[in-house]
Amino acid sequence: MPRSHARVAAVLGCAAFALGAFATAPASAHAPSALVYTALPAGDGWASADGGTTGGAKADRAHTFTVTDRAELAEALNDADPTPKIIYVKGTIDANTDATGRPLSCADYATDGYSLDAYLTAYDPATWGKAEPSGPQEDARAASAARQAERVELTVGSNTTIVGLGRSARLLGAGLQVRGVDNVIVRDLTFEDAFDCFPAWDPTDGDDGNWNSEYDNLVVYGSTHVWIDHNTFTDGRRPDSAQPSYYGRLYQQHDGELDVVRGADLVTASWNVFADHDKTLMIGNSDGAGATDRGRLRVTLHHNLFKNIVERAPRVRFGKVDVYNNHFVAPKSGYVYSWGVGVESQLVAEANAFTTPSSVDPAKIIKKWNGTALTARNNVLGGRPADLLALHNAGVPGEPLGDDAGWTPTLRPRVDAPRAVPGVVDGGAGAGRRL
Repeated sequence: MPRSHARVAAVLGCAAFALGAFATAPASAHAPSALVYTALPAGDGWASADGGTTGGAKADRAHTFTVTDRAELAEALNDADPTPKIIYVKGTIDANTDATGRPLSCADYATDGYSLDAYLTAYDPATWGKAEPSGPQEDARAASAARQAERVELTVGSNTTIVGLGRSARLLGAGLQVRGVDNVIVRDLTFEDAFDCFPAWDPTDGDDGNWNSEYDNLVVYGSTHVWIDHNTFTDGRRPDSAQPSYYGRLYQQHDGELDVVRGADLVTASWNVFADHDKTLMIGNSDGAGATDRGRLRVTLHHNLFKNIVERAPRVRFGKVDVYNNHFVAPKSGYVYSWGVGVESQLVAEANAFTTPSSVDPAKIIKKWNGTALTARNNVLGGRPADLLALHNAGVPGEPLGDDAGWTPTLRPRVDAPRAVPGVVDGGAGAGRRL
């Protein structure tokens, strides 16, 4: 069972938390002698608007936990129960484990006769063609995928804070689901390798088809007031570069590192590291989702490090998204774009810093995806001022974008000079870096 963090809970029971208040965990076997919990300060991005974000501030001693394995984490989350709670994560929690903690492999999830070899034989484009997969092997793949989803997807309820202890707290292979809830804080965790054992082949995805996977590290789906701070997101032990190709396409076992979708709103992501990934951060997942997304998807991204990211940093639809004081370090090969300007998006990108190799065309930093405009000002490239929008419009004349997103951000507690951003962000972003 999850062990109540009694000494921290005693502090919580003595006084209610106000916005910006904190508890200090005493030195013990379970917590460092350091600040491990704070509510989101006033004025810090969209998650501070309309009442702010306090997470589990009102948790009592019975709902304050230290967890060390998947079973304890799942029990503490309690099927997304909205009772205020604080969950401290200690060490590595591997989501691909059974009820006794035994590691589970892809073979353990496979059912109904699924095998990758049989799947590849069944849907080889040379014989199957361009039709979507159907039949016994596709049914078996879906059933096998459902078995893995039961283990790796963990749902988070309203009024919850999940915080890592020290610099070694890690969720391995897990996908946290923040769905249809309000008031959640996630801090000081390393999210590593949320991998899909059973990617699906879609021959209609692009000209040559693609492998598509499930399991983002963290999904904010139809939720409000979410603060994501000082985390590290990485493919870690299973980089895409080490994966095989089938049908001439990368066998993609990773989806996104962070998605904010389906009417989610009032989100701040600050001081995180997003590293070594392809499709990284998506805000709005469909051009046809205006009914749920229009007027929502208000997100702030500040003081994050995007390192060796191929694309979607972020890709935006509909939302008023404030991107400032982030450091973008492009990979030496494979780079596609950073800022995706999607349908009805209102992206403001200011005082950011880009570090790119000579192989990266600056015109490709911005990508037009059915959007019309963005505000991009006071950014630097290689330490020098750069008008990134002008570079895009000149370099990709067939995809012009206007220069006004139509709004002005105000919820910014501090704005660093863009030339200072690499030093400030690289030295402070990521799991455990605030302790």
